[in-house]
Amino acid sequence: MKPWLRLVLDDESNHRQPTATAASAPTDDQLLDAYSTAVVRAAELVSPSVVNIEVEHRQRTATKPDARGGGSGFIFTPDGFILTNSHVVHGAAALHATLPDGRRLPAELVGDDPDTDVAVVRIPGSGFVPARFGNSSAIRVGQLAIAIGNPYGFQCTVTAGVISALGRSLRSHSGRLIDSVMQTDAALNPGNSGGPLVTSRGEVIGVNTAVIMPAQGICFAIAINTAAFIAGRLIKDGKITRGYIGVAGQTQPLPRRAARRLKLPVETALLVVSVEPASPAAIAGLRERDLIVGYGPYPVTGVDDLHRLLTEEQIGVPTPLTVIRDGVPRTIEIVPAQSRRHAAAPRR
Repeated sequence: MKPWLRLVLDDESNHRQPTATAASAPTDDQLLDAYSTAVVRAAELVSPSVVNIEVEHRQRTATKPDARGGGSGFIFTPDGFILTNSHVVHGAAALHATLPDGRRLPAELVGDDPDTDVAVVRIPGSGFVPARFGNSSAIRVGQLAIAIGNPYGFQCTVTAGVISALGRSLRSHSGRLIDSVMQTDAALNPGNSGGPLVTSRGEVIGVNTAVIMPAQGICFAIAINTAAFIAGRLIKDGKITRGYIGVAGQTQPLPRRAARRLKLPVETALLVVSVEPASPAAIAGLRERDLIVGYGPYPVTGVDDLHRLLTEEQIGVPTPLTVIRDGVPRTIEIVPAQSRRHAAAPRR
């Protein structure tokens, strides 16, 4: 082949390549179709597990009629265990759950934990379709989030948005700060409480719990890793008795350079946001902005780790707490106390 012909062919090949790349790029219609397909698929996977919870509260005086309320929940085992919010079912005199197929079944409260706003109820029967849990620790800001629930009694309503932020703190109705809460702009309304927040794959990553009124697009969900741990304890014991050290915090990434320099086995830590006066943490000398990286022999990568470690067995047991303060690791001895209830927080 002559040199000039080779140059012409090479030049034509180079000009054709961008045309092929542009032709393979998805159009706006294709992108919208993919988004719709993801939402539809997630809704179809999870909706059979979502229930409407009806709540009846007995009034203390004979002159007042019994109060009724409701919320959402979702089945997570084939034998009828349902996850929901504590504020939906706490103190209920009677509970009923309505399934997507129209069946209305009596439900019993297995246990609830107002401090994390998580509750478990159970309906009789077997062979139910359970929702599949995801991993809330793997969620990223901007990821598609789909909420399913029963706002104002409209059963199995689907809304979609994104994960707006991670690591938020939210005060529960018991007054305790719930840490590592996810923020989303998927629309939530009264009645959505207790319903699932799911990914495009139909995996539950959160339990919808709160809306900031009158703001728009600011909604919150309890991370499913936290909710699943609490649910397991409620099923086993019917209640949560936990150790308490008196800090509010959130998960904080550690700079890789600092982690390598200090030879830490973790990439994230628990950032202390506040310390309660006269608490075990205050007595031990813990300070705001401290980074907790270890409790006893165990690493602490965030709020969920500390929740799991502060068990009933840890109450009254002096334990070394490893923290990083001003870039320097140090060990503080702390004695967890029994979890205590705070004054009720104002309802949002």
